[in-house]
Amino acid sequence: MTHAPTSPRAFNRRVWALALPIMATNVTVPLLGLVDTAVVGRLPGPEFMGAVAIAAVIMNVIYSSLNFLRMGTTGLTAQSFGAGDADQMRSWLARACLLSALLGLGLIALQMPILGVSHWLMGPSAAVWPLTESYFQIRIWGAPAALLNFALLGWFFGVQNMRAALIAQVFLNGLNIVLDIWFVLGLGWGVDGVAWATIISEYAAVALGFQLAAAQLRRLGGRWRWDRIRDTSRVRRMLGVNRDIFIRSMCLQAAFVIFTSAGTRMGDEVLAANTLLLQFTMFSSYALDGFANAAEAMAGQAVGAHDRSLFRQAVKVTTAWGVLFACLFGLSYWLFGTAVVDTLSTVPDVRATAYAYLPWMAALPVVSVWSFQFDGIFIGATWTREMRNGMAVSFAVFAAAVPVVTATWGNHGLWAAFTLFMSLRGVTMGLMFPRLAAGVGLGLRPGGLAGDARGGP
Repeated sequence: MTHAPTSPRAFNRRVWALALPIMATNVTVPLLGLVDTAVVGRLPGPEFMGAVAIAAVIMNVIYSSLNFLRMGTTGLTAQSFGAGDADQMRSWLARACLLSALLGLGLIALQMPILGVSHWLMGPSAAVWPLTESYFQIRIWGAPAALLNFALLGWFFGVQNMRAALIAQVFLNGLNIVLDIWFVLGLGWGVDGVAWATIISEYAAVALGFQLAAAQLRRLGGRWRWDRIRDTSRVRRMLGVNRDIFIRSMCLQAAFVIFTSAGTRMGDEVLAANTLLLQFTMFSSYALDGFANAAEAMAGQAVGAHDRSLFRQAVKVTTAWGVLFACLFGLSYWLFGTAVVDTLSTVPDVRATAYAYLPWMAALPVVSVWSFQFDGIFIGATWTREMRNGMAVSFAVFAAAVPVVTATWGNHGLWAAFTLFMSLRGVTMGLMFPRLAAGVGLGLRPGGLAGDARGGP
């Protein structure tokens, strides 16, 4: 068990001890995306990059909508960590892994309906879709491993073992990058090589993750208790938290689908340029999530221990660091964005199109950091219902705005709507935050009592 720091200097050190490994862990994800984009960007014609873009959106919709396996596991485990309940920490891991395996097998069974719906929604060109379909039909077989990795990562965050999370994710994405380059540029497998590199890496990472989890469990102590694992009240609580995060994640991914679909209808060059530019957004968001994930772990620990002081300090310090780094990302994109675009693509028309929208890349980190931080705080406190509602409002505004602003301002209007969407996410949760902060330490939530189904570890 890690005790709460008592001095400002110790608190900053603790935040960095949590955030830095998570930042390194998270940055490997968009780094993989950059490599995917770079290797495919060297294939002749925009259809290859467009195929990876659409396939990535399909997989992101699936996996991000199921990311409750990571986020929900973190919040619930962190609260048990704060309460010092080793048996319950084991139980959350078991529940998350069982659910992950079942959902992964379900995705494999549903692959053809998913492809059909995706084709109808995305409307890709005749040159792009066959490549997209081939990629997906390979990649989907990695679904059980991908979801198990979510559960393991969330559990490592919850018990504040950021070193294990770092090792597992760096191994996963590092191996994926090596195989990516080998399969695509070395063996000439094209888009299919990207898919094979991913699923091989996912299954290898699961094996490593279970080894790391076994070592952590030996340190935590406790024992496996089937009666606690199948405790219906805990299962219902997990499903309730996961349901809220699922709805929130579906709204987020629906926003990306609308964004990509709108770009697709503006032509293959715009689609390819937006794909490049989204790498900027993903890179900064995954890095800034380091502070949000630190807030998850510490806020959850504070709620489990009923420690209001720890909660407030966790919010204050993680947010201050997050905002500072968001400003640094925005400045970096303003100064060096053109060079990054040139690195990612050798196609002149794609480069020229992307240059025009770089100012949006500079603004987005500063706008988005607030939603990231509040996500972390609300997940740690398992205030997932409020987070879900804020996302639903933000998405509704975005979906209504896109057809209006794109009709007038084209792709600039699309990026403006996306920036508004990220702003509203922070604003809606910010309005609800004072009630959350007031209830920590008392086990209270609006309309509820201490120890209700949404409170306690």
